[in-house]
Amino acid sequence: MNQLKTREPGSFTLPGTLPSALRDELIAFRRDLHMHPELGNQEFRTTAALKARLEAAGLAPRVLPGGTGLICDIGTWDGGRPMLAVRADLDALPIPDAKTVAYRSTVPNRAHACGHDVHTTTVLGAGLVLAGLAREGRLPRPVRLVFQPAEEVLPGGAADAVAAGVLDGVGRIIAVHCDPKVDAGKIGLRVGPITSACDRLEVTLDGPGGHTARPHLTTDLVTAAARIATDVPAVLARRVDARSGLSVTWGRIEAGHAPNVIPQHAELSGTVRCLDLPAWRDAPDLVHAAVDEVAALHRAKSTVNYVRGVPPVVNDAVIVELLRDAMTARLGIDSIEDTEQSLGGEDFSWYLEHVPGAMARLGVRTPGDLRVRDLHAGDFDVDERCIRTAVELFTAAALIDAD
Repeated sequence: MNQLKTREPGSFTLPGTLPSALRDELIAFRRDLHMHPELGNQEFRTTAALKARLEAAGLAPRVLPGGTGLICDIGTWDGGRPMLAVRADLDALPIPDAKTVAYRSTVPNRAHACGHDVHTTTVLGAGLVLAGLAREGRLPRPVRLVFQPAEEVLPGGAADAVAAGVLDGVGRIIAVHCDPKVDAGKIGLRVGPITSACDRLEVTLDGPGGHTARPHLTTDLVTAAARIATDVPAVLARRVDARSGLSVTWGRIEAGHAPNVIPQHAELSGTVRCLDLPAWRDAPDLVHAAVDEVAALHRAKSTVNYVRGVPPVVNDAVIVELLRDAMTARLGIDSIEDTEQSLGGEDFSWYLEHVPGAMARLGVRTPGDLRVRDLHAGDFDVDERCIRTAVELFTAAALIDAD
């Protein structure tokens, strides 16, 4: 891959800034998506809205085989230099919207509490701006828009999108993710891992139960479950390099129905997160062995269901530099800050198993707002000035990458 030439701030200008009329349309589009959130692989309304708007711009979007999600090429790829892809995710979360705003979710127990409505809107906006440049003959080479379903559903809709061929002809891919710790108008960049691996772990324990007066004649599954909950993370901490950040965190433990009955069945479920890609690859075997060892000490029969989720998103250094150049060209060097690696998972990582790419943190916090907000919370919202930021980033990256 050719290295991108780093440019001095202010040394070049680019066409294709976001017109104010389109900015207003995109804000309205985002609010409409926010009012009508759809869960993973159910994003039919969202897909239809995108398809209609792209077709109205004279483009030819293609819906993915599952009926949700789509791709759309800006320009015609001739089989030469691979395209740059810009990716968005479409799905919402199964939680209630706790905000009091005009565009609050109209669907009970469904909310865009992770910013996917923003991601979708900004990639649409970038596509519309680039389509205008293409009509004027000012788009140096084609760009592919990727609108992917089911990011929140392990192992993520990205894997299905890749299998459907969304990366055919693509050489690089970029994306953003909303970050409520970064001010609107800014992005956060990082070379290397920017998210963590995230897998799902389910453990079942079985054994002969009995009366709590005679625990020595039973397999005490309540105690066994408690020991697995506390001891498995401790065992793993001594079998994996601490720098890998491998951690098991439990979200559910269930056992028994009566205070004087030792149950015959217990269940635990949680997540496995990991900062390091090699350690993530070894994690299933390590976790399985640790669970079996602790369960055996309490004479419990254990069954482990280890569900692969997503590897870490590992940003390519060259493409991070592309995003840095793009943001500098549009909004200046002061609009960029360094960002830390998150413990959250993101299925954008599946694309990076096939092509190099990078994800930026998109600032969505109103400057000066001191409230602590988080993703996946019912009161999550964004400063909609972030829409312009991401559109400008994507369009500039497409133009610079074509040099």
